[in-house]
Parts: sequence; C-alpha cells; structure tokens
Amino acid sequence: MAEVFSPSWSQRVRAGRDLAAFAHVPEAAEALVGLLLDVEDTAVTRQTAEALARVGTRASVRLLALALAEADDSQADWMETGVHDALVGPASAPDVATVCGQLGQDPVAAVRQGAAEIVAWTDDRPDPT
Repeated sequence: MAEVFSPSWSQRVRAGRDLAAFAHVPEAAEALVGLLLDVEDTAVTRQTAEALARVGTRASVRLLALALAEADDSQADWMETGVHDALVGPASAPDVATVCGQLGQDPVAAVRQGAAEIVAWTDDRPDPT
C-alpha cells in the first residue's frame, strides 16, 4: 500500500490497478478514492477509474460514484475517460450500467447521483460495431 503515497505517478497507477480488486476492503477503498482524486497526475485518476470499471463489482463502481461527488471537472472528465477505456478495451468490463442501476437504491445520495452520471457515460460511448 506504500505505492498509494509514492511521489511517482507510475507507482500510484500501479497501486490503483493492484487495489481495484479489493474495493470491498475499507482500507483499499479509502486508498482508491484518494487515487481517483489524485491532484498531481491525471494518469492516476484515469487508470484507477479504468481498473475499477474493469473489476465491475458493486463495490468498485460504488467507489467511482462516491469519488465523483468530490471530483473537480477535470478529475470527473478523466474518470469518464477511464471508464470508457474499460468499456471499449480488448477485455471489456462487466455491465457497469447494470451495477449503476443497482446503486440507484444506495442510501447515500452522492452514490446515487454518481451512479446516474456513470450510466450517462456508458450511454455516450461509441458503438463498437
């Protein structure tokens, strides 16, 4: 977990990728939100968002939705790009829109709002056919 706080952007990117599968673990979740909101390098935000979308679990997508509530416009744009990367990549992500639909019932308003925004991102992606 030391990579999360590394001064090296590439180490922080690696941390985001490595931790994404552990989004359900509170310590990892806290670190992942911090990486999504990285103020030093947009690559960290983008790659962490992509990794979380590729995992595609309720916990991982919920972290994306939560981070959106705190994100500035630039961070939100890079999160969107990361989600798009996951959805159109060679190993496409699970159905993120379906997970967002489930998060529409979350007790936390920021999660519901973020999930709705992520669904809009998935609707905006180009058709791969």
